[in-house]
Amino acid sequence: MHHIILGFDFGLKRIGVAVGQTTTRSANPLTILKADRGVPHWDEIKKLITEWGADTLIVGLPLNMDGTEQFITQQAKIFGEELKKHFKLPVIFVDERLTTIAAKDEIHSTRKGAARFERADSVSAKLILESWLTVNG
Repeated sequence: MHHIILGFDFGLKRIGVAVGQTTTRSANPLTILKADRGVPHWDEIKKLITEWGADTLIVGLPLNMDGTEQFITQQAKIFGEELKKHFKLPVIFVDERLTTIAAKDEIHSTRKGAARFERADSVSAKLILESWLTVNG
């Protein structure tokens, strides 16, 4: 069955968003949403869900390298629960260890200066989504 999935790289100031599909098991960076202490503009997320026809949401879970949780882990879980409440869609949490580093490496060769890391959040969301699609897509 074909599913459109939005992936989120949660942050207190920015939330990276990517879109993917189960048919091709591929994902692409989409946008970066501004957040105020982790609270996004929910209408922007609703617009993305509607525009892309998403039926599943993936939220990256920022764990410490040893797998333990940190403050931002709890905030990402709260964000995921709020997504469920607002949009009545399934939300899946995915371990996102190393995705920010991998995202910066991925865009290093294609961007220059400050613009190089500007898209890191949406590229991280793409990598989080791709990791889930590889196993579950």
